Amino acid sequence: MSTKSFRVAICGGGIGGLCLAVALSKHTHIQVDLYEGAERFKEVGAGVMIWSRTWRILELLGLAPHFAKVADTQPDPAVAPGFEYRRSDRQEGFEWKLVAMPYGCIRFHRAHFLDAFAERLPTGIAHFRKRLASYEKQDSGEIALTFVDGTSAMCDLLVGCDGIKSVVRAQMLRVKAKEEAQPGLLDLIEPKWTGTIAYRGLIPSTNLPRIDGARHRTLASPMMYCGQNKHLVAYSISQGNIVNFVAFASDLNKKNTAYGAEWVTDCSKDEVLECFGGWEREREEKPTKWGIHHLEELPFFVTDRVVLLGDAAHGMSPHLGAGAGQAIEDAYILAHVLGAAAADRFDAALEAYQQTRLPVANHVLRSSYESGNMYEFNSPFGDEYSALGPAIQHQWDFLTESTPEGEAEKAMGILRSLERERINQNRARL
Repeated sequence: MSTKSFRVAICGGGIGGLCLAVALSKHTHIQVDLYEGAERFKEVGAGVMIWSRTWRILELLGLAPHFAKVADTQPDPAVAPGFEYRRSDRQEGFEWKLVAMPYGCIRFHRAHFLDAFAERLPTGIAHFRKRLASYEKQDSGEIALTFVDGTSAMCDLLVGCDGIKSVVRAQMLRVKAKEEAQPGLLDLIEPKWTGTIAYRGLIPSTNLPRIDGARHRTLASPMMYCGQNKHLVAYSISQGNIVNFVAFASDLNKKNTAYGAEWVTDCSKDEVLECFGGWEREREEKPTKWGIHHLEELPFFVTDRVVLLGDAAHGMSPHLGAGAGQAIEDAYILAHVLGAAAADRFDAALEAYQQTRLPVANHVLRSSYESGNMYEFNSPFGDEYSALGPAIQHQWDFLTESTPEGEAEKAMGILRSLERERINQNRARL
């Protein structure tokens, strides 16, 4: 391994960007700079969930003890509920499916989850109020970054972690469309509305009614309340003191239509109650209204030492609770191959990252949207519970079809193969 540093610029200080910065900072031959447009690290939203696969990555990165301190309950490898599915678009609902798995659903307050990464970040790496405006490849191979405030910086590798509205993705696709005469790539720049809106909010657990003398079911297990064209997710965070709820309402005829300039707006509690009229009564307090968007599957995550990660690469609907986990897995694999790459030769590492992560992340993106339709009885299974239940269970197979260690070794195998190919090509030219 070369001791000469190469410079990695990470644009975006969300979960994926912070995880990558922490992981890369362990490698002394890599200079890491994290540029965040806001004045501090912050997350929009209230709850975040991860599954056993992501927990294993946190263990491999040496971060699990820090996250255990802020989890809703202590992560436990025993089989536990992922979600309990309940038919609720009627006054008297009933449970019809339980998805259980090792560790169950590991839940956090989103701000606490982000802080656990931020607190592990070495000093001097984070730069705030630095929102990327554009980048430009130099003749030297370096990349010049220009920020909205007029300042600039240089790097050898740019990682776009700047979310579903990514500036990096937009420029990458425009350049590629022009260079390769593929105007269809331009259609992949903007996120697409799924036709679903979501009402999000937090409920203090003390405000929840007891059910038949027992504590509210959402404090015992993550719940998925299902109905035709609508569903509601609720689970506890902050050591059981708060319940995070997200109520979804879909119109499949509006998929890919224009949603409007503001994706997140305030709304009244009455709007939610009217939308879910006739349902089992649950409590909603001070909700916000979100337009749920996702990306179409990208054909690549890497071009010319510019790479996409997390929502910038595969922003997905939230129906598998997999967005944070997929961003963390991106960061784990990318840091793994870059850590093994020589300072002047990391193109192969980027290709190894792409070949490893692109098919998996795009599969989860696709499955997440499909899962939302299943919860609202809009899939080919309708509300045939005997078939729908196993189909929903199957959506979680990506958690166990491989391991994080196996995926890292796969990426390293690709890296070694590409390096051998390069060496053989150089020999052939001699």
